Amino acid sequence: MKKKLRDNGLSLILLLITLLTLGGNLWMGWHDFNGELNDYGRISITFAEYLTSGHCIESVFENWESEFLQMGLYVLFTVFLYQKGSSESKDPDKEEEVDREPSPSRPGAPWPVRRGGWVLKIYQNSLSLGFFLLFIISFFLHALGGTSQYNTEQLLKGKSETLTMWQFMGTSEFWFQSLQNWQSEFLSVLSIVVLSIFLRQKGSPESKPVDAPDSQTGE
Repeated sequence: MKKKLRDNGLSLILLLITLLTLGGNLWMGWHDFNGELNDYGRISITFAEYLTSGHCIESVFENWESEFLQMGLYVLFTVFLYQKGSSESKDPDKEEEVDREPSPSRPGAPWPVRRGGWVLKIYQNSLSLGFFLLFIISFFLHALGGTSQYNTEQLLKGKSETLTMWQFMGTSEFWFQSLQNWQSEFLSVLSIVVLSIFLRQKGSPESKPVDAPDSQTGE
């Protein structure tokens, strides 16, 4: 058990932090939404009812979409773009291990590598494809939740005009919600790419060795 915890400690801690912060987001969002309802003279809803509300769905997935878009594009860009001196980049002056052709005879090779053909074609791009699929799902759930929340706010204000999901996706409100998250995610990626040229963190695989020159590229 201790070995399993050690071998999976990074993902377990990140999962725990994710669940705690998501729980906090949902709990505070519930109170915030009930406060809004009370301001309009409406009765509060239960936490279970809140979980299926547009307010909840929108708040969660408008953030998730930006994370998955950022990671998908970052994985894809690092295939052919370089940053000299960054621990996050391949070295533009030499061949990297990740660029070699997959060999089915390699010990422990995953089954798609042994299978070959179209299965291998998909598998060798599966990381970026996985992130883009999660982005698309989150994007449309954000739009779905945002539409519900927009229509709820219209009704609370006594207005009869409501929008379909496709109409809401054409509004400035929807794109403001998306872009305010996208820009912050790309800024964070830019930060680690550039800062890792000059700064170090001993023991982290995201950093170059402490005594490595600034010009060294890659980990």
